[in-house]
Amino acid sequence: MTSIVALAAAAVEIEAVYRQDGDRLWRALYAFAGNEDVASDAVAEAFAQALRRGSEIRDPRSWVWRSAFRIAAGDLKRQSNLARGPIPEGAFQDVHADDELLVAVQQLTPRQRAVIVLHYYADCSVREIARRTGINPLAVRAHLSRGRKHLRVLLGDER
Repeated sequence: MTSIVALAAAAVEIEAVYRQDGDRLWRALYAFAGNEDVASDAVAEAFAQALRRGSEIRDPRSWVWRSAFRIAAGDLKRQSNLARGPIPEGAFQDVHADDELLVAVQQLTPRQRAVIVLHYYADCSVREIARRTGINPLAVRAHLSRGRKHLRVLLGDER
């Protein structure tokens, strides 16, 4: 009986994470992957896996974000297609999107791209990025610094 109660409680917590973070996670994954199908599949798969694992997950929010980024990275690797298309009609859309910036972000390394997106787009602290991605906080800082420097070069702002 305890396992049924724990499973139900985990499902409620995972649903709360989906309601609170689902849209932001999709947009962050879209900025990371540049592909709406990869973003949608990664979000769906991460939440499906979280529901299957249930109470085994200590921190559902971090686990879902980390898993979604890993799933998206795996999909990109399989597809070997980093071309970014326009956001489809009816998809989650950021009214402040900067197409030039999104194209530049696609040129970063996967880790730089992940930490830049999580820091600036999902508004996560270094500690939260480390928790969500499983990357050491010092490495997160290094990837942020290198990613910023690379973006300045790509966007023509070498101050």
